[in-house]
Amino acid sequence: MDSIIGRKVGMTQVFDKNANQIPVTVLEAGPCPVVERRTTEKDRYEAVQLGFEDCSGKNLGKAVRTHFEKAKVPPKRILQEVLLEKGDNHQVGDVVTVSLFQDAAFVDVIGVTKGRGFQGVVKRHGFSGGDATHGASKFHRRSGAIGMRNFPGRVFPSMRMAGHMGNVRCTVQNLEVVQVREADNLILVKGAVPGPNGGIVVIRKAVKKKGVKKS
Repeated sequence: MDSIIGRKVGMTQVFDKNANQIPVTVLEAGPCPVVERRTTEKDRYEAVQLGFEDCSGKNLGKAVRTHFEKAKVPPKRILQEVLLEKGDNHQVGDVVTVSLFQDAAFVDVIGVTKGRGFQGVVKRHGFSGGDATHGASKFHRRSGAIGMRNFPGRVFPSMRMAGHMGNVRCTVQNLEVVQVREADNLILVKGAVPGPNGGIVVIRKAVKKKGVKKS
């Protein structure tokens, strides 16, 4: 297993042994109990369903409550499936903690970006717009022409225009692991993480940049 569910706490700074300042994002990672196990024989793939963040369960449907009762796990607000690596043998009831990243040098963090609502092309796509002057010019923050002439006489798909911005799934790769605090279920990574403070994220060992944390 290489992933765990967590929460973005916020940003702060730490200092290394040479007194260099390092900006870090604090992530609360787990503990995540295994609620269900997927097997090749039954489901054609190997995975586990992890739970995160306790909830009362009074607003859950009967089927969901039974799902947790069968696993003998307290009700959780977040459920996420994680693929298992070859040789993993996690079973229902096992608890995955932040110790998973004790030796990891880099991680990928998956989250949902902040929603920005309906935005124009200058903010959404970085268009420069027109001259910010007085006078006869009335072209300031508009997109300009988007159509064609008689042929093909239409607007092509994927044209960069004003519209909904943010609130999309985003993966930030190769964030350096600065500290892992098992007692507090925290992992500190160098750099920014998508989403607001308090947002749910999935933390996994880096796919592209492998490495073992230096002691």
